[in-house]
Order: sequence, then C-alpha cells, then structure tokens
Amino acid sequence: MSTPEDLFLVSLDVAGEHAVEQGDLSLALAGAELIDLLGVRALALEGERIVPGPVLTTGDRMLDEAGAALVRREPGETVEDWLWRRGEGLAAAYRDALESAGQLSGARTRRLRRADTDAVADSPARRHAADRWWSREPVLAGLAATLGIEGERPPEAEPGDEAVVTVLVTVGDAVTELEAVRERRRIENIAFDNIWRAP
Repeated sequence: MSTPEDLFLVSLDVAGEHAVEQGDLSLALAGAELIDLLGVRALALEGERIVPGPVLTTGDRMLDEAGAALVRREPGETVEDWLWRRGEGLAAAYRDALESAGQLSGARTRRLRRADTDAVADSPARRHAADRWWSREPVLAGLAATLGIEGERPPEAEPGDEAVVTVLVTVGDAVTELEAVRERRRIENIAFDNIWRAP
C-alpha cells in the first residue's frame, strides 16, 4: 500500500472532532504522492522545486499516474504548484480506485466523513494503514496532522529527510491557505445575506 492510500484510509477510519474536507485531503494526497515518489527516486527536490528523475513503474496505478504527471520542462514546478495542480479532485480519484479494488464498502464513503468508520472494508489494506497509524510512523502522522487527525501520542521520530520535511510543511501551508479561502467566502456570504435582510 502507498502512503496516499494509507492516508485516505486513515482519514475515514480514525475518529476526530470534525470531518476531513475533501479539498484538504486532496492536497495532502498530492503531497503523499510526492513523498512516495521521492522514496523510489522518481524525483528529487532542489529547494522547493521538483526535479523529475527517470520515469518508473511502481506497480501502483495512482503513483504511476503521478509520476507521469510531473512537469519535465524547465524550470519545472514548485511543490506548492504541484499540490494545487495534482490535488484537484484527487480525493475522489483515490476513493474510486480504492472502491474498485474492494478496499471500501458502502456509498457513505462518497461523503469522505471521518465519522464513517464502517465505510472502510476490513482488509489487509485497512490493517496496513492502521498499523502505520498506530505505530505513529512520522510521514503518515505528519500528513494526518495537517488534516486535523491527531493521534493520542506524538510520532516516534521526525522525518529525517529534508525533502520530506519540505513537502510536509508545504502541505500544511496549502491546507491553511485553503481554509482561509473558505473562511473568506463564508464571511462574504454572511455579508451578502445581511444586505438582503436589511430593511
């Protein structure tokens, strides 16, 4: 199982105070893909810029699609640009891929709500994601934390790879930026409603 798949399953399976927003999850999944591609040396980072490596076949359809989607013309793209471009609709794509592989059950997964703990099929994939989560593996724990999914104890260690830390920080910044956009829209909608209610 890949880090994005584990993250998706954890987002459904771990109880929390609020539901995971689909846009936030999509950004975090795009970051998880970058981390896995870093791990197989399909890319490197120079600062915040992605430097594609050789095109590799990982055996994971979604990761292979991500590798094929890397910008290979100069000057490339930044991690932030990747998150916004690749992240568009990515949560739904992972949901569909996991459903077709029999890893999810029920239409309730369409809502991507963390409270729907029965939406994840009892499977080796679910157990793998749970093992990674409960062992507080730093990458999965870091990505989950950006979504507001917190464990009962901190990760065992910090990610040692500077490139991985760069991706985690950038995912956190992007999720914060997206929440600021949502908040601004909420305020604008409230102001608009108040105009129509005014005598």
